[in-house]
Amino acid sequence: MCLVAVAWRTHPRWPLALIANRDELHDRPSAAAALDPDAPHVYGGRDLVQGGGWLQASTRGRIAAVTNVRTGLAADAAPRSRGWLVRDFVRGDAAATGFTDALSRTAGDYGRFNLLAWDGDALAFASNHPAHAAYAVAPGLHAMSNGAFDAAWPKSTFATRALAAWLQSPLAGAADEALPAAVEPLFAALRDTTRAVDADLPDTGVGVTLERALSPPFVLDARYGTRCSSVVLAGAGNLWFAERRFDAAGNAQGTSCTHLPQPGAAA
Repeated sequence: MCLVAVAWRTHPRWPLALIANRDELHDRPSAAAALDPDAPHVYGGRDLVQGGGWLQASTRGRIAAVTNVRTGLAADAAPRSRGWLVRDFVRGDAAATGFTDALSRTAGDYGRFNLLAWDGDALAFASNHPAHAAYAVAPGLHAMSNGAFDAAWPKSTFATRALAAWLQSPLAGAADEALPAAVEPLFAALRDTTRAVDADLPDTGVGVTLERALSPPFVLDARYGTRCSSVVLAGAGNLWFAERRFDAAGNAQGTSCTHLPQPGAAA
């Protein structure tokens, strides 16, 4: 997952609203968003190489998302996959801030990561680069990509503005059955391939040519690019999760949508 925009406690119906793009090698095996065969209360995509995930939610009122942190061209090698942070949190029962604080003991064992964890009451952030850091996320609009949390990268600013505009529109009040159509503007924003101007590019040590290619919300490349886009809306007793998948040419290959009942849902 390489771009996450989240609105936390800004909307009366959706206390947590999240949109995200996962960027990855197109030939890395993964499973589309679905209930986990080994943990049927967990929903999301699964990495079939290391066994973790990039964005997952559960019927127990939990969501987690992870991105890598980009520092140069060299791949980061670590004993543990960052995707297991997502897997472990959504399957567990630790409070979000307790989980992220406890990573101080093991954060260095994982590939460089940014992590968001939500437990129904609190939204917490953690990272292990340049060192372990963890804190509760304040209400508002936030973005997480491959640099510092809330870094004002062009793709991050674009995504947070798109999410804010959608939440302020009548579409955010659409009936549950109408949500697949109502979230299309969010998917359209996540599919934007407009590159940032050079003056606005971050410097993550990969060179200006690659910075340009990675600067849009949607990375279009035959080898490495955006594999899927996701929209997650969490409200009282209800969580709605949609994922749209893409091939190496950027063509949509299918969309999954589901409602996950949450603690406190009416019987």
